[in-house]
Amino acid sequence: MNRTEAAILLGHCAAFDNRQPSESAAQAWAAALHDVPLDQDAKDAIVRYYTTTPKDPETRLWIMPHHVRDLRAKIRSERLENFAYEGNPDETPKEFLARYRGQLEAVASGAVPAPSTAPMLEGGPIKSMAELLSGSVRHPDDPEGTEPQSTVERRATGPLGVICPDCNAAIGRPCKSSWRRKPRAPHPARRRAAAGEPIRLTSDDERTARRHLSDHNLNNADEVAELNRAFMEANPYPTPTREQP
Repeated sequence: MNRTEAAILLGHCAAFDNRQPSESAAQAWAAALHDVPLDQDAKDAIVRYYTTTPKDPETRLWIMPHHVRDLRAKIRSERLENFAYEGNPDETPKEFLARYRGQLEAVASGAVPAPSTAPMLEGGPIKSMAELLSGSVRHPDDPEGTEPQSTVERRATGPLGVICPDCNAAIGRPCKSSWRRKPRAPHPARRRAAAGEPIRLTSDDERTARRHLSDHNLNNADEVAELNRAFMEANPYPTPTREQP
């Protein structure tokens, strides 16, 4: 901005604050805004300054060069909020820089309409986040032994993406051990089912009997421990003695 352009800009300021522009003021503003052009954004910066209510309504507004610079930059930045570069896969680095700067300036200046919506993100979530969303990983803040509850259907991958043929764990839920029904690693049959391999399960009757025996042992754990103790007392292990020469 030169002295003549600065004088024009000061005329816009005078329309709001009734200042008396002078030759020295024009020179000072031209020096302060030497790298800022006299464009519509610079004029809009003055309008925005005087249409924004100050913190103290009794304060007299008096615009300065730094206000014009900052508000003009803010106006241009707002147009770039949803900016998305439209490039060419075969462009060279030099062509990319020239094309990128050209598109950036066109949108920031208002010559090209700014996008009204933000560009959509590409790609999926990282592996750890995907596992947490699928329910295969328990959050550290969850109490031990509780399982995440969800009101929407979740799609899991790997062994958790199929119903376990062994313990009937639902999709997205960890397998349960036959002892105390605690979460465990996926059963081999579940891993084979997820990989599309033959499951090779035992018969339903054998599985039912095995689970019944497991439940019986769990319900009678104290009795079993007492029987084991009595057996050891009745059949103490003999202490070996060294033969005399």
